Amino acid sequence: MSAQPGPRIVGVYDARDSVLGEVADAWGKLRGTAHCSLCDITHSPVRRKKGWDEMAARMEATLELRHLDELTPALEAAVDEAGAPVVLLERGRGEDAGHTVLLGRAELDELGGDVTRFEEALRRRLAEHDLA
Repeated sequence: MSAQPGPRIVGVYDARDSVLGEVADAWGKLRGTAHCSLCDITHSPVRRKKGWDEMAARMEATLELRHLDELTPALEAAVDEAGAPVVLLERGRGEDAGHTVLLGRAELDELGGDVTRFEEALRRRLAEHDLA
């Protein structure tokens, strides 16, 4: 995560951060019934990718990652509508925050876990919102 001036971007994993959530996600991956393309972009099988941290430090925005069990009510409403995983542009704070989808599940799937491709796609979307 980076704490930069500018827009706030929130990536939401299709996963929970609790111990039970981690076990369920691992079991789902083994069975082939669970997949989170944002997880593939940010993490290797054992830890967060160095390339992700480097990319986040370059961004002119605050980049925050959340699990499904770490959402504010406003974020939860946005994710309920968009689905997870998703990358959202957040305008405002707290209950008054508005959210715009920057990258949805299908777009994240197409990136194949590649941090460089993620950065390119994210910068394109930010430019479309005059934020690049």
